[in-house]
Amino acid sequence: MKTKRFRLTLLATMWAVLGTLVLYSAERPNILWLTSEDNSVHYLRLYSEGGAPMPTVERLAESGLVFEHAFSNAPVCSTARSTIISSCYGPRLFSQHHRREELVPMPEGLRMFPWYLRQAGYYTSNNYKEDYNFIKSDGVWDDSSRTASYRNREEGQPFFHVQNFHTTHEGRLHFNKKQMANRKTKTDPKTVPVFPIHPDTETFRYTNAYYRDLHLKVDREMGAFLKQLEEDGLMDDTIIFYYGDHGGVLPGSKGYAYERGLHVPMVVYAPEKWKHLLPTERGSRVEGFVEFVDLGPTVLNLAGVEVPEKVDGEAFLGKGVELGELNQRNRAFAYADRFDEKYDLVRTLRIGNFKYMRNFQPYNFDGLQNNYRYKSLAYKEWRKLYNEGKLNEAQKLFFEPRPAEALYNLDTDPFELNNLAEDPAYASDLLRLRKELQAQLKGMPDLGFYPESFALEKFADNPEAYGQARQEAIARLIDVADLSLLPFEKAQKRIVRALASKNPWKRYWGLIVCSSFGEEAKSFAAKAQEMAKQDDTNLVRARAAEFLALIKEENPSSVLQECLRNSKTLPEASLVLNTAVLLKDLNLGYQIDLDRNEVPADWLEDKLSNVLRRFDYLDGKL
Repeated sequence: MKTKRFRLTLLATMWAVLGTLVLYSAERPNILWLTSEDNSVHYLRLYSEGGAPMPTVERLAESGLVFEHAFSNAPVCSTARSTIISSCYGPRLFSQHHRREELVPMPEGLRMFPWYLRQAGYYTSNNYKEDYNFIKSDGVWDDSSRTASYRNREEGQPFFHVQNFHTTHEGRLHFNKKQMANRKTKTDPKTVPVFPIHPDTETFRYTNAYYRDLHLKVDREMGAFLKQLEEDGLMDDTIIFYYGDHGGVLPGSKGYAYERGLHVPMVVYAPEKWKHLLPTERGSRVEGFVEFVDLGPTVLNLAGVEVPEKVDGEAFLGKGVELGELNQRNRAFAYADRFDEKYDLVRTLRIGNFKYMRNFQPYNFDGLQNNYRYKSLAYKEWRKLYNEGKLNEAQKLFFEPRPAEALYNLDTDPFELNNLAEDPAYASDLLRLRKELQAQLKGMPDLGFYPESFALEKFADNPEAYGQARQEAIARLIDVADLSLLPFEKAQKRIVRALASKNPWKRYWGLIVCSSFGEEAKSFAAKAQEMAKQDDTNLVRARAAEFLALIKEENPSSVLQECLRNSKTLPEASLVLNTAVLLKDLNLGYQIDLDRNEVPADWLEDKLSNVLRRFDYLDGKL
């Protein structure tokens, strides 16, 4: 019996080994990603005049493709990387906040895309940043660590490897004045272009020059890595992607859904052996739009692996992709929500050269305090000059309330300064893009219209299923939110209904709409006073106090303190504190004294706690 078992085991082992050899012997490309952090197309000579020369990337482009229109779907790390690993838009899966308070699961029936590669025999490795907002299931990576390497695969096994480079990360710009004075840059500060949104000062010029120096450095690092690949004899077998993980990183870029936060460099190199997987000749530039949701499907398609049906992206390389169809793709969707402790809700849709931006909380101006951002000398100086009245109209926009909607013609206005939303000549374009975005948000549906604290309490165990089951209810919340797009006199009756609704989140959004109208909505002050005192939903009371404060009707301090005391979770308290910081930064003259002893002590223990960050700022500890 034992002999029979041994023979069966030996036979099974032989078949497994034979199967593996057959699997590995199939002609499939190795795939390598080189990812730099926080840099948009503005900083590379390959894309922009005045950009840094990056010879390693430029050599890849000579034997590959340059994608002129590659976009992150979110302008910050965890949300962008969650989009990549899932191949899905973040607001559909509730992975859109940076950084997650709790990890959420992937949708039922869908895996992170490297899992499918492993099932097909690929060795998958990541060195080393993940930063996903999802629970990572088993089987995604063979190795994801600081020591992960394609060299650890079995002989003959194809690989998918991600090499992350931290050199251009935002934190590298947190130098102090002494370092700025003593550390000379290789790039001449006098020669760098300064964005029109920025003041032309020594600080901004130095920061620009230093950031370009970091691009020179990261290019050398990538060059060293590729030399290793060449020494291993793998350049002729490997398709190589280079891209930035989102835009950035000078002030007003990373974290913001402008082109400078979303438009990333992307180059794909293909050796002679695999050039047939490109839709056009090597050395070409591709005009068609590609988004981060497309990266996973593209890698799967290159590897000959079927793309799962539940993803939002589509392949832009490999079998079945033709240049004509690719160049017709002209659409990019993006989102910006909580960014560390700073709350917001922005959705954008770019179609061709027209960019539509929907600011659902327009009073939450871009320059609102965000502790990590304001470690930068440039950020600090920018705000100081604004407070001193020394900025021009373009430079002031970052510190002032935004329009509820904006339309930009990027062909003539690449820095999104000239809002065409009220220009009659563009009325049809505005309406077309507005409707397209509304359809996208309702179709997903967009879970961002529920407060984060409610979402974590009610549906963090299966966000996608919750959204699909309540698609109509979410669409109605979006309808309430979009009342701010109407003239006030046309919106007024519907605001009355929203504020009287039994649905707390309709009341919540009704108050946000009131705050968006500002003084125009002053007739709702009495109703808001009633809601601030009596509403049975804590965050509705906080939004009522916020509205009353913004129209200078009532000091919100006592209501906000009570809302803080009644907050059941850290994210709920964080949102209340965001209102306090907003009112402080708007300099409306309120004395807002909130007691940190009113919240649980464990919410203040982690130095990265958003509640602690807000209290430290409000208490003048920064």
